[in-house]
Amino acid sequence: MIIVFLVLVVGVLGAVHYYLWRRLVRDVSRPGGGYRRAGTALAVLLPLLAVGAQVAGRAEAPFGVQQALAWPGFLWFALLVYLLLTLLVLEPVRPLARRLLARRAARRTRPVTAPEPRREPVGVSGGLPGGGADAVGGAGRPLPDVLEPQTAGHDADPSDADPHATTPGEATPVTAGRDEAARTAEGGAPDPSRRLFVARAAALTAGLVATGTVGYGAHSVLAVGPRLKRVRVPLARLPRAAHGYRIAVVSDIHIGPILGRAHTRRIVDLINGADVDAVAVVGDLVDGSVAHLGDAAEPLARLRSRDGAYFVTGNHEYFSGAEQWVDHVRELGLRPLENARVELPGFDLAGVNDVAGESYGDGPDFAAALGDRDPARASVLLAHQPVVIHDAVEHGVDLQLSGHTHGGQMWPGNLLADLANPTVAGLERYGDTQLYVTRGAGAWGPPVRVGAEPDITVVELASRQA
Repeated sequence: MIIVFLVLVVGVLGAVHYYLWRRLVRDVSRPGGGYRRAGTALAVLLPLLAVGAQVAGRAEAPFGVQQALAWPGFLWFALLVYLLLTLLVLEPVRPLARRLLARRAARRTRPVTAPEPRREPVGVSGGLPGGGADAVGGAGRPLPDVLEPQTAGHDADPSDADPHATTPGEATPVTAGRDEAARTAEGGAPDPSRRLFVARAAALTAGLVATGTVGYGAHSVLAVGPRLKRVRVPLARLPRAAHGYRIAVVSDIHIGPILGRAHTRRIVDLINGADVDAVAVVGDLVDGSVAHLGDAAEPLARLRSRDGAYFVTGNHEYFSGAEQWVDHVRELGLRPLENARVELPGFDLAGVNDVAGESYGDGPDFAAALGDRDPARASVLLAHQPVVIHDAVEHGVDLQLSGHTHGGQMWPGNLLADLANPTVAGLERYGDTQLYVTRGAGAWGPPVRVGAEPDITVVELASRQA
């Protein structure tokens, strides 16, 4: 099954790059030229870098190698997405543009009408040298407008033939150009120069759109970073004394070969400036091992809140050594909630392991986390993936806090994320349980977000008794 999946992925990747090569390289360049050779080489190299960036992290390659592959490989993947989308949108435009240009060319090429010869009246004794009626074919009869050409059998002199004359049905240069333009406008073979112009215009447009979009998305992650959101959630069982309790929810930080220590420090500073009662780190903290990323995670030790910081695993922790990371975040001062809960003022805060842990014998256990609690108390559950919301409903949870989706990260990824998750971002209700999904503070793969800006959310609990 894995082999079939890999063959499918390689096939799709190859087909996409062949299409991009055709539209961005072959259609706009001449064979043997420098651009054609360079473009063909990149069409082979770039997909290898994209695959290498993904494989290097999972294979625990030296961290320098991971970083060297991650930047070009992941950024190319983002560019590929928007190059492909733009070119596909332009496909139906290309023939329309060629036809429009052909019609404009046809309008510029007008038929040339020869001026009508001027008729000269000829008298009985005039008109041709020698005068006389016999010279004009009879008294009172004018000369014909056009003299009949000599034909074979009438002693024609070849030297008298007009070199620009045409035989019946033969096109002149003027009519030939007009006929070619007309044939093109009617769907005939297009002018090669016109086809080249449209191909280059489409390639340039796709390049500008993709580069601008990826540049904007990278700026939102690398330069701007996550913004602070505030959401108020009323809970029926929350006592009046806990009204206004604030939890900073941060997920999908994705410390890795691209987002490092500075990224972590920026997130910590933003949370500390919010002056919250508790911090919830809801999985996908890292993309790599403790050995490679332990130092980049160290700023988490400076998190400040009245009741502490809590952590649950995400699927990427299991790709990176979940047990080691759980121990490491504990050393940094965060409290892991491994299918466990803690009593906070006015409510229970519970946490379950990510569903990816099931493959490692370490999956979520709702009974252990929620089974013997006081049902009269309000409960808040930390779970990385929104898909466990139905288990939360069965166990009477008031509010589930999740991440994982990134809000789709790069449009139109939100459409795919919507197919796999009950909620992609924001607050929704399922029965008596509410689910809040944060878009996350980092980015996986390309450090690019389009239409799903990173965030950290301060969830303020509200008592209906207040």
